[in-house]
Amino acid sequence: MMKQMKYFQAVVRCKSFTKAAEECFISQSAISQQIRALENELGVKLLIRRNRSFSLTPAGEYFYQKSLVLISDYERICRETVRVAKKDQAKLHVGCIRGYCGGEFELAVADFAEKYPEVSVEIMSGNHEELYDALRGGHADLILNDQRRAFSDEYVNCVLAAKECYVEIAARNPLSDRSCIETEELKNTPCILVASPEQWETEKTFYREILGIRGEFVYAPNLEEARLMVIGGRGFMPVEGGENHTEIGKNLRRILLHRNGKPVCRNYCAFWRTDNSGYYVESFAEILKAQF
Repeated sequence: MMKQMKYFQAVVRCKSFTKAAEECFISQSAISQQIRALENELGVKLLIRRNRSFSLTPAGEYFYQKSLVLISDYERICRETVRVAKKDQAKLHVGCIRGYCGGEFELAVADFAEKYPEVSVEIMSGNHEELYDALRGGHADLILNDQRRAFSDEYVNCVLAAKECYVEIAARNPLSDRSCIETEELKNTPCILVASPEQWETEKTFYREILGIRGEFVYAPNLEEARLMVIGGRGFMPVEGGENHTEIGKNLRRILLHRNGKPVCRNYCAFWRTDNSGYYVESFAEILKAQF
């Protein structure tokens, strides 16, 4: 019945048998059969079908709301069962926003590994949305990420620091001797972002509408390639969690970013799910917080 409930939830969430079938990687006829089998087992109608549309019956609405809680509890129990079974192979999955230039995360990993040698620390990186997807999907226990949305009660939202924003440019660029630069002064210089194709529009919208960067955007798949593009004179790159190092190697310079005469600042936070607030998660969070 668990699988049938997940199919039912997908149909209601997608408001379409076709879209739900695609999401669940089965045929439309198969998902329809599963919903009918669920209704037969319960002995009640959950959906009222009208040609290509449907609506929930009162019983269907009740079942849908309660099934969300049940499936959530079931998945948590499954995760905990695996954790208990593998207590001698404890793992902690932590993520850090890609391109983060502060040293706090690296120091926290080192301190945690020294304090808890029995725990295997698995590390991932990604842009803002990729990290949240990993957290929502249970693929990350804790992430160091920038704040781009209102805090949610589903997560512990631990504000670590508000950091000034920097950009990296080529050392041979005439602007490299500046201590700060206005976003308006960069409008004719391409902004290089590290992002996958699926995240291009999301990242562009954030940097344009929130940070005020107005020029052209180009993309690199990783930090190393982005820096090579900067060195090659193809544009400038915003850096995550930067510090006031004016010289980054002999080919790069890091400059403070201003907007309307004031430094551009961003909040960096540690996030983890409230239903995954285990001992190791909170211990890593405390160690990470201490680095700031």
